[in-house]
Formats: sequence, C-alpha cells, structure tokens
Amino acid sequence: MGKARAGSGRWIHHWNPEDREFWKREGSRVARRNLVLSIATEHLGFSVWSLWSVLVLFMSPATGFSFAAGEKFLLVVVPTLAGAALRLPYRYAVTRFGGRDWTVFATASLLLPIALAVWVIQRPDAPLWVFLAAGATAGLGGGNFASSMTNISGIFPRRHQGRALGLNAGGGNLGVAVVQLLGLLVAATAGLGHPEYLAAGYLPLAALLVVLAARRMDNFTAVRARPGALREALGSRHTWWMSLLYVGTFGSFIGYGFAFGLVLQYEFGAGALEAVSYTFLGPLLGSLFRPLGGWLADRWGGARVTLVDLAAMAAGTGVLLLASAHHSFTLFVTAFCVLFVLSGIGNGSAYTMIPAVFAQDAEKAVTAGEDARPAFARARELSGAVIGVTGAIGTLGGVAVNLAFRACYDGPGGTGDAAFTAFLGYYAVCAVVTWAVYLRGAPGGGPGTSSSARRPEVSHV
Repeated sequence: MGKARAGSGRWIHHWNPEDREFWKREGSRVARRNLVLSIATEHLGFSVWSLWSVLVLFMSPATGFSFAAGEKFLLVVVPTLAGAALRLPYRYAVTRFGGRDWTVFATASLLLPIALAVWVIQRPDAPLWVFLAAGATAGLGGGNFASSMTNISGIFPRRHQGRALGLNAGGGNLGVAVVQLLGLLVAATAGLGHPEYLAAGYLPLAALLVVLAARRMDNFTAVRARPGALREALGSRHTWWMSLLYVGTFGSFIGYGFAFGLVLQYEFGAGALEAVSYTFLGPLLGSLFRPLGGWLADRWGGARVTLVDLAAMAAGTGVLLLASAHHSFTLFVTAFCVLFVLSGIGNGSAYTMIPAVFAQDAEKAVTAGEDARPAFARARELSGAVIGVTGAIGTLGGVAVNLAFRACYDGPGGTGDAAFTAFLGYYAVCAVVTWAVYLRGAPGGGPGTSSSARRPEVSHV
C-alpha cells in the first residue's frame, strides 16, 4: 500500500481509507490531524461571514451612525449573498489545488474582510456603499464551508464520514454563535463605541491558522473530482429537491442567525446591548443540535426526521406569530430559539439524505448486475457534487430571510408578521415535498434507512 505521506507531505498520492488495515495503521491519524485544522479554519470562516450581523447592532445614532432599518438589513444580506455565490467555486477549487494549499489561501484571504471591518466601522460618516463593499468581502468566510466539507468527505472512509462531517459542520456553525458572544463581551466591557475591537481580535487568530494549516495539513489526490461529476449532479432531480429542503433548514439557520438581533431591535425596540445579549443563543443552540439531526437520521431515517422537523418548524413559526400579536418578548425569544434548534436538527438530517439517496441508487445498480466498486465510487462523487450545489442554493435561503425582514421593517411601525407567514408556508411546502418524494411508498422510512442503513460501508453525511 505504501506510506500515506509522500515526499514533503505536500501531496499524498496513496490514500485508501476504505482499507481498514491502512486506516488503523496510519490513515486515521493523518485524517484526524487534517480534520482538527479544517474545523478550526471553517469556524473562523463562519465567524468572519457573520461578523456584520453583530457589527450592525453597534451602529446606532448614539455611536454616530444614521443608517435606517432597511440599510442595516442590507448590510447583513450582502455577506450572505457573497458567501452563497462563492460556495461552488470554493468546492471546485479544493479539488483543483488540494486541501492544504486551498485552506492556506482561503484562510489568509480572511485577513482582508477582517481588516476592512476594523477600518470602516470606525468611520460612521462613510457612505453606505463603502460598508456594503466591506461586508461583501466577508462572504469569503461563507465559501470556506464548501471547500472544507468537500475536502473532509474525500479523506474519511464512508463508515466514518457522518461523524467527521458532522464535527466539521458543527464546529464551523459555532462560529456564528461565538462571534456574537464575543460581541456581547466587547459591548459589556468596552461599551458600544468600540466595535472595532471585535473585528481586530480575529486578525491574530487568522494569521495563526494560516501558519498551522501550512505546516500541518496535507493535499490528497483522492479529493480530486472526476470531470463531469458536477454536470451530472446538476442533471439529477435529487439535487433540486434537496436544495429546496436545504433552503428551509440551513437557509433558516443562517438567515435567522444574521437577522436575530435586528429583529429584536425593530420588533420590540430592544436596545443594542439587550439585543446583543440574546443573539448568540439561537446560533449556539442550532450548532449544538446539528449533530443530533444526523444521529436521529441514522436511527430513524433522514426523510422521516426531516419531515417531522419541518412540521415542527412550521408550528414554531406559528408561535412566533402569536408572540408578535401579543407583543410577548419572552415567548418570541423562546420560540425563535426553538426554531434555531429545529433548523440545526434539520440541517443534520437533510444532509444525511444526500449520500443515502445515491447509495441506494448504487445498490439498485449492483442488484441489476453492475460492479459494486465503481457503482459506489460514482455515488460518492455525485454525493459530494450535490452537497456542493445544495449548500450554495441553501445559503440563498438566508438571503431570502433577510430580504423578507428588510421589506417588513423598512418603515416606521413595521412588524415581521408577513415574513413569518411566508416562512410558515415554505416549511409546509418542504414537508409535503419530503413526504411525496422521499417517503411515500419508500421502504423503511425513506433515505437514511432501509438497506443503506444496514450496510456499515454506506455512511450518512
């Protein structure tokens, strides 16, 4: 088999994680080392991506800013949109340049949005377009998710992919909560007049992670994509159905995560410090509960768990409408936190459905006489490509969430009722699609169960 490390360790050419002897001897050690740094750099990426969701809470007349509600929501929309646009290019880039080299470049590039945030947030009289340009560069952090997940999925065996990708995604998602928690710390200690401290704190962390990634990560030829895999994925109906569902789950998580503080300000008149005090709760809960969604899907079936989750999200949105009607701050925050938990569970369960669907297709091909190795190799390639497309489109759900809130609150006395009603309707549509496409007539609960759940070599992402 040969050693995992080749030459200087820049590229590893002999990598077969499905070989249990190789994995036990050296593969698991190398993969875990790369996973730890992947989690750290993706965490930084999410923190930078969501940085402006905290900075806008500091931008009040008391600190010299005069932006209207619609302009603040626009400052949150722009990084989300930029991150969504970068996800597919980032997914391709890591297969072209290698996990180590691309991670070093992508992490180093985060120094730009951090430095721009430090600079522009100290200039409240700067025009809106300057803030929008700085916010757009924060989208670089949003692209990191796609390249990081693609890299990790290629170096772990199928039997461990679910756990590895769950840790990678959960650790990254926690960046949204951590940057908001740090925002609270800055506000409580330095006051609302120094938001630049929050951004500046990430400069040394980014520099450190660049050095660590360069010294400790590896490139794997196994991560290289087969030409035409993305084109084939775009022709699969599963790509578009799963994208629809992921808009509802991940789109809600990232959209609510970025908008939560502003919604509290404009729905209830919460002060900046009060809003900052609550914003980290939802993203923290959503991130922590994401692995639970994968575990439940492994046990009960991804489609079944996703269906129940979407129905619960619709019910939770109904409670938000009730809280808004009665102007109950406590009920509103509680319902929002429950929605974050459900979006996290839905992220995990929906993601497990993608490899499970293609693994089931591979099993059908093997039953029909096709050789197992190429059939499952193709399923793995398609799963990776579909995950990339789904992740990019799902992020657009966050854009839609913030645009909906912008339309609702862009004016005196606005409420979010119209937006919440639209979200409730979307969750209902997603629930119907999940049942009609992946559960109706499916044996054992749909994707994530049946024969693929009994085969240890078919993992659930």
